[in-house]
Amino acid sequence: MWTIWLSLLLSTALAAVSGQALAGESRARQILDRFEHANQWRDHVMVAAHRAGSMQAGKTLYAENSLAAVEGSIAMGAEIVEVDIRRSKDGELVVMHDSWLDRTTTCKGEVVKYTLAELRTCRLVIEGTHAVTNETVSTLREMLMATRDRILINLDNKLDVGDLPGMIAVARDLGMADQVIVKENLWNQTRIATVKSAMAAIGGGFQFMPIIADDAVHDAGFAETVDHAFAPRAIELINWRAGAETLTETGGPLFSTRMRAAAVRGNWHIWADTYAIVNKPGGFLAGGRGDELAVQASLPREAWGFWADRGATIIQTDEPKAAIDWLAANGFRVPYAGTGERIEPAATASIN
Repeated sequence: MWTIWLSLLLSTALAAVSGQALAGESRARQILDRFEHANQWRDHVMVAAHRAGSMQAGKTLYAENSLAAVEGSIAMGAEIVEVDIRRSKDGELVVMHDSWLDRTTTCKGEVVKYTLAELRTCRLVIEGTHAVTNETVSTLREMLMATRDRILINLDNKLDVGDLPGMIAVARDLGMADQVIVKENLWNQTRIATVKSAMAAIGGGFQFMPIIADDAVHDAGFAETVDHAFAPRAIELINWRAGAETLTETGGPLFSTRMRAAAVRGNWHIWADTYAIVNKPGGFLAGGRGDELAVQASLPREAWGFWADRGATIIQTDEPKAAIDWLAANGFRVPYAGTGERIEPAATASIN
């Protein structure tokens, strides 16, 4: 009897320790597992918050590319934040989308003409309300420190490919290079060779995501070539939309059955973009099926649902909270450990 009770106690203790270990695992580790194993998580759509998640709710919550926006995106459950990287006059890597400071800060002029000390005097502005915040321009290091072990971070390089090594070096110094996603546009074999050479020079340990757009690439077979060259964990696919075009009915040549099959064979995510671009037609990167359709027109299934139905397992959006809420309510999200809900990865991949 004593042996039986001892065995039960040991089993209970081990189960408790195992559960605590899973719950205590950094959320970034759990997100990274889903990012790196697309085929195990085809039933879950990850959400990437564009410009750190600042643009949601009519662009009135946070200043774009701000630490406050990152905190908000983490709190709401986004898996990835996307931020933009430039250099100051004295060579510091800083977080800023535009080459000019006028739209997003209290300062005027080009970013590259300000030293970091001078950029520290600029205050970030919330676009929708024009409210001035107490937050100033962040360095890349500060942004990475805010995300470390909490969320993946996609660095949109507004500089040259030659500046990527410096960005990865900062991440390596912080021990978080594997949480960093960098990306480059690919459109032919020459471009593949150029970017592959640049990635090889940087070395491994980080996430490289190719971008393929249907203005230059019309065949899903090109993605298979890209997969063989880079073995990425995600490929960003763009379905361009001109101003007079109607909503795409199929997602275009890149969101095809063949592309979904290629993603399964390569074990990589299809990444779709639904965020808005200033002075461009709604859904400019998403065949018209963007955030405006989801939120302003109240047709989320025709936007986020449309792309999820066509194989997208990562959606980059200006409306991360609304997207997460809708995706979760409609069966496109699987809870993470530590939420009190059970997690079961898909046993087999689906290309439906």
